Amino acid sequence: MDAQDVGPRLRALRRERQLTLARLAADTGIAESTLSRLENGRLQPTLAQLLPLARVYDMGLDDLLGLTRPRTAGVIHRHGAVFLPLNHQRGGIRAYKMFSPARETLTAPDPRTHDGFQWVHVLTGRLRFVLGNEDFVLKGGESAEYDTSVPHWMGHADYAPVEALLMFGPQGERTRLRARTRGLAPPP
Repeated sequence: MDAQDVGPRLRALRRERQLTLARLAADTGIAESTLSRLENGRLQPTLAQLLPLARVYDMGLDDLLGLTRPRTAGVIHRHGAVFLPLNHQRGGIRAYKMFSPARETLTAPDPRTHDGFQWVHVLTGRLRFVLGNEDFVLKGGESAEYDTSVPHWMGHADYAPVEALLMFGPQGERTRLRARTRGLAPPP
């Protein structure tokens, strides 16, 4: 899909919702002139521009762009973080890329439980992770795997942005490791 296809769709969505360019600019933080160029097809949209538009329109990226491939869910906005789905099949393990922008204040842990099994791998930043009675920080390159029936919480360890990959098995499904480094004991 090129800018000429995306532009008219973005304009139609804005008009359907009876938004002015000025109001959309205020809601997304994108300059009016940039929004106008996007709608006229003179500017190719970036992910950084599409994410706030998807949030304002309460749509997944596929719907925003008019793509028809099947998906389980669109972009999720939760607690100030954006969760971008990486896979689109129904059922089974779901994969997301999470981005949480820099913070001015840190949130106190509020551990919760639910069915499932999750794996998190921090790409950049520092993620505070509470699991049961344990409280630790995952840094870029570190991972955790856990049963979500154990009270857990994730949040910023400091004020810097955090990016992570998440895999979630809604029925307690775990990721399957097929290759192991030599010398490691087999799983129990």
